[in-house]
Amino acid sequence: MWNRHVPVMVQALALLAALAGLLPGTGGAHDIPADVRIVTYVKPLDDRLQLLVRVPLAAMREVDFPVRGPGYLDLPRVDAALSGAASLWLADNIELYEGDARLAQPRLVAARISLASDKSFTTFESAMAHLQGPRIPHDTDIYWNQQLLDVLFEVPIQSATAELAIHPKLARLGQRVVTALRYLPPGGAERAFEFHGDPGLVRLDPRWHQAVLRFVESGFLHILEGIDHLLFLLCLVIPFRRFVPLAVIVTSFTIAHSITLIASAFGYAPGGLWFPPLIETLIAISIIWMALENIAGMASIQRRWVIAFVFGLVHGFGFSFALRESLQFSGSHLVTSLVSFNVGVEIGQLLVLMALVPALNLLFRHAVAERIGVIILSALVAHTGWHWMLERGEDLLKFPLPVLDVAAAASLLRWLMAALVLGVIVWLTSRHMRRWLERQAE
Repeated sequence: MWNRHVPVMVQALALLAALAGLLPGTGGAHDIPADVRIVTYVKPLDDRLQLLVRVPLAAMREVDFPVRGPGYLDLPRVDAALSGAASLWLADNIELYEGDARLAQPRLVAARISLASDKSFTTFESAMAHLQGPRIPHDTDIYWNQQLLDVLFEVPIQSATAELAIHPKLARLGQRVVTALRYLPPGGAERAFEFHGDPGLVRLDPRWHQAVLRFVESGFLHILEGIDHLLFLLCLVIPFRRFVPLAVIVTSFTIAHSITLIASAFGYAPGGLWFPPLIETLIAISIIWMALENIAGMASIQRRWVIAFVFGLVHGFGFSFALRESLQFSGSHLVTSLVSFNVGVEIGQLLVLMALVPALNLLFRHAVAERIGVIILSALVAHTGWHWMLERGEDLLKFPLPVLDVAAAASLLRWLMAALVLGVIVWLTSRHMRRWLERQAE
C-alpha cells in the first residue's frame, strides 16, 4: 500500500515546492559568496568597547529575509532578520579579550541595511553618524543579496587602556574573506589591520614579549613549511656534515638573509609586481646551482660560505614576502618582530640540520657510498629546482619589464652601492677566513 502511493506523494511535494517558489515570501539560503570584504572598527571607551561591522548581506546565509514582489526586501519587517543574522554570523564568531580574559559576547545595539554604494564606513565618525541617521525609505525597491549590513555592538570592559585582543572567526562567510580592521585607542593614532580568512588571536596593541612569541613562532613555521628553503639547506649540508664547516656556512647564510629581510621590511626593496616572481625564480636557480656544485665536487668551505652569503641575500627577500602581511601584528615593535622572526627561522634551521646530519651519515655509512650518495641526492634536488625554475620563470614573463625612470635609476644606484659595500666586506672577510681555515687545518 505504501509503495503504491509514493509516486503520487512525490509529485504532490514537487508541485508544492514549485508553487512556493512562485509566491512572494522570504529570501532564503544561497550559495557561499566568492569574495567577501568586511570593514570593522574597534573603539574602547571608559567602560565599554564599541564594535562597528559592515558586511555584505549576501554572506548572511541560512537567514530568512522577508521579501515582497519579485524579491525586493520588505524593509518594514526586516529588523528581526537583521538581528538574527548579526547574532548568528557576527556576534557568535567574534571573540574579544581584555588581557587574557575573554569578554562577554557582543551585545547588539543597532543593525540596519545600507546600499552597496554607501561610502560612510571610510571613517569611524561617519560610520557612526550613518548608523544613527535616517534609514532607507520603506518603499525602496532593493534586492536583499546586493546590499550591506551595518551593525553596532557593545561589550563592557574594565578600562579603555587595557590590553585588547580580537579573534574574528569570519572565514566561513565566503570562499575568500578579507577583513579590514581599524583600532582606535584612546589618545593614540589609529592602527590599521587587513587579513585574509582566520588570522587567529590579534593583539590590537601588543607588548614586546607578545610580539616576540608571535614572530618566533612565525619564523619557525615558515622555515619548516618552505620546501624550497629546506632543499637549499639540504644542498648546503650534503657535502659538509661536521660542526665547524656547517657553522661557518649557515652563519653566512643567516647574516645575508637577515640583511635583505630587514631592508625589505623598511621599504628598500622594489615594489613592482615583477619582483616577487623574480626572487622566487632566483631561489630555484640557487637550489640548482648548489646541487650542481655538489655533483661537480666543488664544495670547498672557502667557496661555499661566499655562495651561501650571495644566495642568502636572495632568500632574505623570499622570507620578507611571507613576513610582509604579518608585520601589521607587530604593533610598535617592528625591529623586535624582525629579529624574532629571524630567531624563529634559525631555530627551525638548527632543528633541520640536527635531523639531516645524522640521517645523511647513516645513509652514507650503511646504504650507499658517500660520493655516489652525494651525486644522487643532489641530482634529485636539481631536478626539482629545474622544474620550479621553469614554472616560476613563466610567471615572471607575464609581467612587463620595469621602466627605468628617474626613481628606478636612483633605487638601482642605491642597490649597486650597497652591493659594492657588501662585496668589499665579503672580500675582506674571505681573506681572514682563509687564514683561519689554514690555522684550523694545521
